[in-house]
Amino acid sequence: MAQLLRVQNFCIASDGVAAGVDQSFENPFGLDHRDLVTWAGATASWPNRTEPGGTRGLDDYFTRDFTHNIGAEIMGRNKFGFQRGPWADHEWQGWWGDEPPFHTPVFVLTHHVRPSITLSDTTFHFIDSSPAEVLNEAKQAALGKDVRLGGGVTTIREFLDADLVDTMHIAVAPVEVGSGLKLWESPDELEDRFEHEVVPSSSGISHHLFWRK
Repeated sequence: MAQLLRVQNFCIASDGVAAGVDQSFENPFGLDHRDLVTWAGATASWPNRTEPGGTRGLDDYFTRDFTHNIGAEIMGRNKFGFQRGPWADHEWQGWWGDEPPFHTPVFVLTHHVRPSITLSDTTFHFIDSSPAEVLNEAKQAALGKDVRLGGGVTTIREFLDADLVDTMHIAVAPVEVGSGLKLWESPDELEDRFEHEVVPSSSGISHHLFWRK
């Protein structure tokens, strides 16, 4: 069975914005990201849930599916951390603490390579290669499972432009940001290459599903 490159649970606003313009250490998304991800945090399967309960249904299904058959992840450097340019601080090991939520090899795209680091059962590799080359390495590390393309939005656009993405699940929140980094002007832009269905949820989120034609 072919290994897939999958975008999963990627959250954007209704105007296509996935990250705002004023990103900082205190506000890494440059916007109030809670407006985009509340649907997942409300589900029974949200991994950081500390109290019983949570919603079931469609949103919960997508939350559960996030880790299914994933053997490696690719992300951009801006998802890994807030620093730009040469690494000024090698002590920075990502936003996630000593036990990152990935539980697989993670390939971080960067023009400034650094030694790999391992935290719990996650190893981060810092790679300066083309999307196709990184995907080949990630598929080897995934040992037959699929590879998740974790973002951010610039990284997803790079892999879309290289025609390497097989499936996508984009969760569109009923809010407008106005300016920032956009995944698209309209999802119709992708319909030359992908089948596309929209499934609305009672939470107000519209789940956009894409799979290669």
